Amino acid sequence: MIIDGEPCHIVDITKSKPGKHGSAKARIVAIGVFDNMKRQFVKPVALNAEVPIIDKRMGQVFAVNPTGIQIMDLETYEYSEAPYPQDEELKAKLVAGVEIEYWKIMGRMKIIRSK
Repeated sequence: MIIDGEPCHIVDITKSKPGKHGSAKARIVAIGVFDNMKRQFVKPVALNAEVPIIDKRMGQVFAVNPTGIQIMDLETYEYSEAPYPQDEELKAKLVAGVEIEYWKIMGRMKIIRSK
C-alpha cells in the first residue's frame, strides 16, 4: 500500500463498526519497504487504496562500488545500480558473482536476499 508517497507493507488492520451517522472506518498500520518507518492512518472502508506494483527479479552482483551495488538482471542482461541493504549479514554476502533477488518498486530498487 502507498502511504504518504512511500510503498509500505501492511502489518495490522482493525475495522470499527459503522455509527448512526457515519461509515465504518479502518485503522491501518504499515511499515515502509525502503525506510522501515511505521505509518498509520484511519480512513473510511469504502475508499480506494493505492497499491504499488512490485517487480521481483533475479540478478547477479557485477561490482561493489562505494556508492552502491551494480546488478546485472538475469533475464534482460541490463545493468542497474542499487543502494546497499541495511542488513549487515546480507551486505557481507554481496561480492561479485553472487546471485540475488531484488525488488523494483516505484522506480527504486531494494536487494532482498542472496542465494
